Amino acid sequence: MSERNIRVEPIDRQAVEDQEVEIVERKGIGHPDSICDGVAESVAGALAREYIDRVGEALHFNTDETQLVAGEAAPAFGGGEVVDPIYLLIVGRATKRYDGQTIPAETIALRAAREYLEETIPQLEFGEEIVVDVKLGEGSGDLQEVFGEDGEGSDADGPVGVPMANDTSFGVGHAPLTETERIVHDAESRLNGEFAAENPYLGPDVKIMGKREGDEIDVTVAAAMIDEYIADLDAYAEAVESVREFVAEVASEHTDRDVDVHVNTADDYEDGSIYLTVTGTSAEQGDDGSVGRGNRANGLITPNRSMSMEATSGKNPVNHIGKIYNLLSTEIAEAVVSEVDGIRDLRVRLLSQIGRPIDQPHVADVHVVTVDGVDLADVEDEIEAIVDRELADVTGITRRVIDGELSTF
Repeated sequence: MSERNIRVEPIDRQAVEDQEVEIVERKGIGHPDSICDGVAESVAGALAREYIDRVGEALHFNTDETQLVAGEAAPAFGGGEVVDPIYLLIVGRATKRYDGQTIPAETIALRAAREYLEETIPQLEFGEEIVVDVKLGEGSGDLQEVFGEDGEGSDADGPVGVPMANDTSFGVGHAPLTETERIVHDAESRLNGEFAAENPYLGPDVKIMGKREGDEIDVTVAAAMIDEYIADLDAYAEAVESVREFVAEVASEHTDRDVDVHVNTADDYEDGSIYLTVTGTSAEQGDDGSVGRGNRANGLITPNRSMSMEATSGKNPVNHIGKIYNLLSTEIAEAVVSEVDGIRDLRVRLLSQIGRPIDQPHVADVHVVTVDGVDLADVEDEIEAIVDRELADVTGITRRVIDGELSTF
C-alpha cells in the first residue's frame, strides 16, 4: 500500500440526505461574482498556455484578486441603455520577463477577458458597457523559481516533475450530489444553455437557491430578463412563467419529492418593480463582484457540507494548493463513489504542507457513510487505492485546467 498519509474512516454525522434541512446555492455565469471568477480563470488559462508556447513552461502568475464595480443602467421595455459602465479590474501577479524574453502579460489578459465576456455575456458591449483594466505586478523571484529552472516546471505536454506545494492549505470535495444539489446545478446550467438559446430574453445572471425541508423542496430563481426582448409587462410575466415551468421540469428529472419553484419573488407588478436589465446581469445596476465570493470549485455553495473558502479561479494550476486540492478532492470523491459500491455519502479533505510534493499531502482524509449492510472495512482498501491512484496523477489536474477541461466555479 502507498506511503501517502491516507485515512479512511466512518463519518461522524448523518448523510446530507438524512438531514432535515438542506440549503444549496448556485450563482450563474452572469452573476457579478461569477463574472470575476470566469474572467480570472480565462486569463489564467491564457497566460499558462502562452508561457508554455513561448518558453516551454507555465511560469509564475495569479489573477485571483479580480474585482468588479457595478455600473448604472436605465432598462426599459423594448430596450434601455447603460448610463455608467461596469468597471472590471484584473488584479494579480505575472511573469513578464523570462530568459531574455519580454512577455506581454497584460495584453494577453485583456484579450482573454474580452473573448470570455463576448462569449458568456454577448449583450454586454466590451469597452462601452464594461471597461476592463489590468494591473499585474511582477511575480516574486522565489516563487518564479518554483516554476522554472529546477525541473519542477512543465513542458508543452504538461508538468515533468511533481511541484512543491506553494502553501499550507486544504481542499474539500464530496460525492454523490444530493437531489437538491443536482437540481440547483442542472437548472442553472440548462437555463444558461438550451433555454437561453431558444429564449434570448433570459440573461446569464441566473441565481438559484434550493431548500429542502424534509421531503419538500423549494427552488427560488432570480432571473435577469433582457429588456430588448420584453415588449411589456405581460410579456415579462410570460417570460417569468416560462422559466418557472422549465425549472420545475428539470427538477422532476432528479427527484420524486414535491418541488415548488419561485421566480423573481421581489417583483411588484403594481409598482412596476421587476427584474428587467439592459445587459442580462445585475452588475449593470449596483451589484459588485469579487473572485471567490461565489460558487466553490464544484460549482455549488453548500452550507450543509464541509467547504474550503479558497478562491479557486485565477490561481496558478501548477502548484497552488488552493486550486489543485479543491479540484482534486472533488475528482477523488466522484471516482470513489463511481467505482465502489455501497457508499451513500463521502467527503474528502486534502491538506498540504508548504514545500512538500503536491502528490504527498500532509493528510488525505476520507469520511464515508455506507449503505445498510455494507461495512466500511469491506470497502476501505478499495477506497484507499483510488485515493492513492488519483494523488499519483495530481499533475493531470494541472494539464486539464490549462486545457480548459475543468470548471473552477
